Amino acid sequence: MRFLGLLFTGLVLAAVTAAGLIAWGVLYFGRDLPDYSQLADYRPAVATRVHAGDGRLLAEFASEKRVFVPIEAIPKRVVRAFVSAEDQNFFKHQGVDWVAVARAMVTNVRMLAEDRRPIGASTITQQVTRHFLLSNELSYQRKIKEWLLAYRIEQAMSKDRILELYLNEIFLGNRAYGVAAAALNYFDKPLDELTIAEAAFLASLPKAPDRYFRERFRDDAIARRNYVIGRMQEDGYITPEEAQAAVAEPLTFRTGRDAEFVKADYFVEEVRRELARMYGEETLYKGGLSVRTTLEPELQGAARKALRDGLKSLDRRSGWRGPVARLDGFEGWRDRLAAVRPPAGAEDWPLAAVLEVVDAEARLGFADGSHGSIPLDELRWARRAEKGEIVGPAVKSAKDVLAPGDVVMVERLSEKKDAYALRQIPEVQGALVAIDPHTGRVLAMVGGFSSDISVFNRATQAQRQPGSAFKPFVYLAALDHGFTPSTLVLDAPFSLDQGPGLGKWRPSNYTDRFYGPTPLRIGIEKSRNVMTVRLAQYIGMDAVVDVARRFGITDNLPPQLSMALGAGETTVMRLTAAYAMLVNGGRKITPSIIDRVQDHTGRTVFRHDDRPCAGCSGLPWMAAEPTGDAFAAQRLQAARAAAPTADTDAAAPVTMPVPVVPDTREQVADPRTVYQVVSMLEGVVQRGTAARLRELGKPLAGKTGTTNDSMDAWFVGFSPDLAVGVFVGYDQPRSLGDRETGSSVAVPIFRDFMQVALKNAPATPFRVPPGLRLVRVDPETGRPAATGNRKAIWEAFVPGTEPTGDQTVLDGGDQGAGFLPASQIGKPDAQRPPQTPANVGTGTGGVY
Repeated sequence: MRFLGLLFTGLVLAAVTAAGLIAWGVLYFGRDLPDYSQLADYRPAVATRVHAGDGRLLAEFASEKRVFVPIEAIPKRVVRAFVSAEDQNFFKHQGVDWVAVARAMVTNVRMLAEDRRPIGASTITQQVTRHFLLSNELSYQRKIKEWLLAYRIEQAMSKDRILELYLNEIFLGNRAYGVAAAALNYFDKPLDELTIAEAAFLASLPKAPDRYFRERFRDDAIARRNYVIGRMQEDGYITPEEAQAAVAEPLTFRTGRDAEFVKADYFVEEVRRELARMYGEETLYKGGLSVRTTLEPELQGAARKALRDGLKSLDRRSGWRGPVARLDGFEGWRDRLAAVRPPAGAEDWPLAAVLEVVDAEARLGFADGSHGSIPLDELRWARRAEKGEIVGPAVKSAKDVLAPGDVVMVERLSEKKDAYALRQIPEVQGALVAIDPHTGRVLAMVGGFSSDISVFNRATQAQRQPGSAFKPFVYLAALDHGFTPSTLVLDAPFSLDQGPGLGKWRPSNYTDRFYGPTPLRIGIEKSRNVMTVRLAQYIGMDAVVDVARRFGITDNLPPQLSMALGAGETTVMRLTAAYAMLVNGGRKITPSIIDRVQDHTGRTVFRHDDRPCAGCSGLPWMAAEPTGDAFAAQRLQAARAAAPTADTDAAAPVTMPVPVVPDTREQVADPRTVYQVVSMLEGVVQRGTAARLRELGKPLAGKTGTTNDSMDAWFVGFSPDLAVGVFVGYDQPRSLGDRETGSSVAVPIFRDFMQVALKNAPATPFRVPPGLRLVRVDPETGRPAATGNRKAIWEAFVPGTEPTGDQTVLDGGDQGAGFLPASQIGKPDAQRPPQTPANVGTGTGGVY
């Protein structure tokens, strides 16, 4: 009894001592513990996801690649896989699994004896504690703090909240944070589509997140996955049959998701800059925004291909600049070829070594051991070039272009498996922009041949001279001052004294010829420079500057006559938007690239189309899918037709009226004179410098532009519902080549794009506004057309300005610009009647 008494007393003293030590430890280590209450409101950094107009993913901006999913939306099988793998007693313990701790201590005695790293026994709660509040330091002090915090967190939070933090925050390798991002990265699936085996693989990753997804550790990954499947069966989460099927399932990573990204680097960068300006870098990279942009993937793909094909075609006309590299000898050539770095912009063009050259072909070898050849027909373009000019003779043999040891870029020819075409990265650059003319939504944007070469966006950042592509706005200013499309302007030599010591400025036409009295329509269709200058001199450059400002082409255009020929600088985006305002009837639009932004909760925080719509808020189809489209009547009508009634599951029409959304666009020009310009620009396609576009068989209009020495080539045009601008030029301006113009360089790019963009569009004619009279005229003379004149066209006139047959001509003699009867043209100034513009646009005797 005495012994038992002593033993009991000893145990009591030991217990009291242990309790005292524990109390002291809690007080000592609990003094500096981090505030765990912050976890209650914690929101992890979530990727901002940018989508195209059809919902396809364009890009993700993130400091950590994560998609936050609330615990209610995470499937049970995913939760159970992680619990089985990481913490089998998670739903039973209070933060620390003491049984697992004791088991780990026994195991670690053996580990230390074998000089191996000790194992842990951390629960999911402890892992949350360590990740959010502590560090990964290996020390008993950190472990004690971890235990204390885990217990306190368990008392303050539900198990579901702890799991939510854990499953959304944990790093799972391959740049993925959280289970949702990992499911997309590895299997291209949302969480609710994961199989048991796939969920088990994700649950295996916390042990070695940077190991198991690598090909050389595939066997280890399968073994670890199968262990988790076994644990799930043992814990009763899956049946033996399900476990057996899961173990038999192959571990296959899917990469198809990468193909869902639309190639739109320049557009995405514009979106990134816009979001950073609107919300700041912190929200952009951590705020979990969902961004719906204006981009149409099909149009973007067509724009990228059309521009790249056009730049390649022009570059080929400039000659061959030589191989990428050379191999001295062929010993170990495959390894040396693999070490050659492809030039920026090569993308899908592989490097090949020229192994042998005969007259008819060059034979190639690739680093992977395959072989091919370049036939002579694919080399004929490659005449030797220096400084952008062809200096070599015509290619008659493959030996004229290539030599053994050359390393070149090639592209496989689709018609022959082992035949390739010779390629080189174009030095010339360009841009293409497509805009919805009714809303300003940018549907496609390409800012260069490849963003790998330069991220400089030539669609929005390059300030270039538009040349003759600016002329329509000079003609619009003239129409606003009483001119008509049939007004005659003298196309004859013109000179202007520029001041002391500067000499005379003598503009000329592209053909270096003059054509006498010519209607405005022909002047714009044939792009007559002298007519445009004479016109601008008469109406005054202040009027032209005002039009340029109202249409947003440039903010500070100098009032100099040379500006009438496009010497002022603007961007492709601004000029295309100005043309869009022509086709939409002269209403102001602002180019936009973002339709809608939602925050991490799904609340819309930005909508580009912010017009009031009193009847929209109660419509379920509007609430479910808000849109930035300013003209959504067709979508609404379709939704109404498909909406179910309360009495039947069948689709039935809804009697609710389509809401009327006000048109708040500013009218920047008279729609009647604007249409007259549109009609004349349609003539550019029918009879003028863009006549090759007639082959598309769709109503099109536009204007070419070429600057001095062919340094810039443009075409900006439109259909009734799509405006497109194309620019081509060197970043450091130099000539594109002899006889290279907007017609030969930019128009083919526009044509190739429109062929795709309009392939399913009806041939809708341009819309004629009210207040105009259509008169049949001879476009060559501007006079009313005689019966049977097959060249006659319908010309639009403001009532009271229709041609009568008596014509006067805008001339420019020593006395300055003025109007003369057509019969007086060519007579000495002394024989001319007084020049007065007082009768312009007044009817009889006016300017026709």
